[in-house]
Amino acid sequence: MNTDTQDFAHRIEITPNGRRCRVIHQGVTYADTHASLTVVESGLPAVHYFPRADVNMARLQRSIHVSHCQHLGDATHYHLLTEDGPVENAAWSYEQPTADAARIKGYLAFHASRVDRIDETS
Repeated sequence: MNTDTQDFAHRIEITPNGRRCRVIHQGVTYADTHASLTVVESGLPAVHYFPRADVNMARLQRSIHVSHCQHLGDATHYHLLTEDGPVENAAWSYEQPTADAARIKGYLAFHASRVDRIDETS
């Protein structure tokens, strides 16, 4: 299969999510919003992106780790600051996303495996 076909087959869907979404770790709420964006990428589970205004940024510390996604751009990562020490690279943000993902600029997402819960309720 050539690269053009693979790119055509890859889909990114970004939709507003009016449900309440929260990130909770060790009993502390790190993010709480009714204004998240849900990103669904081909072959991957849905990810909630939280507006910075609804994230406790005082509990995050920018990491030196950067990752790249050809479909979304370069991701800046953040450590989650807890009472027991940092949870490394628990969150990420695309500061300059690709044109297809421009809506997620200014939003943060959290690794579900590095926090206790990411809740979505009515």
